[in-house]
Amino acid sequence: MRLEVCNINKSFSGRHILHDVSFRVESGKAMGFLGRNGAGKTTTIRTLMNVFEPDSGEFLLDGKPFDRQKYKIGYLPEERGMYSKISILDQLVYFGELKHMSRSDAKKSARKWLERFELAEYEKKPLDTLSKGNQQKIQILQAVINDPDILILDEPFSGLDPVNAQVLKELIREYIAKDRLVIFSSHQMGYVEEFCDDVTFIKSGRIILSANLKETKRDMGRNKLRIKISGMDMNEAQKRISAFSDIRVDMDRQSLIVECLNNRTPNEFLSEVISNNLPVELFSFYEPSLEDIFIQLERDEGLDGIDSKTEGGGIG
Repeated sequence: MRLEVCNINKSFSGRHILHDVSFRVESGKAMGFLGRNGAGKTTTIRTLMNVFEPDSGEFLLDGKPFDRQKYKIGYLPEERGMYSKISILDQLVYFGELKHMSRSDAKKSARKWLERFELAEYEKKPLDTLSKGNQQKIQILQAVINDPDILILDEPFSGLDPVNAQVLKELIREYIAKDRLVIFSSHQMGYVEEFCDDVTFIKSGRIILSANLKETKRDMGRNKLRIKISGMDMNEAQKRISAFSDIRVDMDRQSLIVECLNNRTPNEFLSEVISNNLPVELFSFYEPSLEDIFIQLERDEGLDGIDSKTEGGGIG
């Protein structure tokens, strides 16, 4: 399956929130949908779910208008909303029926998932008697009870301890392996980096990058080196390295990130460092983390020098 979000615009009370939002998601992969609070992630997801109707634009699935009634969709919203006084089993069955499951199938699926998430003993208990972590697991189960074709997870790891986070990781990997379509939004960059082949960044309601994550790391690390000078504190090392021409130097923990400018190559830079008798303790080609990419995009107000691999707003 291929889901295409095409030039979506949305306004509230005259305020333009989404500006020609476009990206593409492929099944068998997870796409990380990233942005700061208020960037437009939730509004985009809600228009996709038809909670909000877009002012203009369209959603396509395999090139045809996306008919939500023809596909099983699982959605975990960031703002959780279940019934605190109703038993867990009854709630899961209710959500299954809302997703067009028979009552017997919904009950069978609910018990299967409760068993897997080690919650079977609580099936008759109201939600508000469970710990925060277990309540979060129930929220996740309502999203997958119908074995969805399309799974949208908004901050799914919030409130989970490491053990339960591992259970959720296994679930996400299973859906990717089953060739399902997964959209994954989180502020916890490590999780996004672990699962997502593609990433889409939104800022102020505009898509600023939609690309393959590995290619983005390669592009943003091009002509950059990580270097550490022996026997010299970081400030002194930065001062000495900054004296060389056609480079830009940033401090990163216990090493320096050097970007070669104006057609200068990393090899030329290293040769000059060595010829100046600076004791190089460590050097390597630089590969930014997803967090590094996020911070740079926010700082740069866009994609200076980055090939976004985006064609008509989709992932290339």
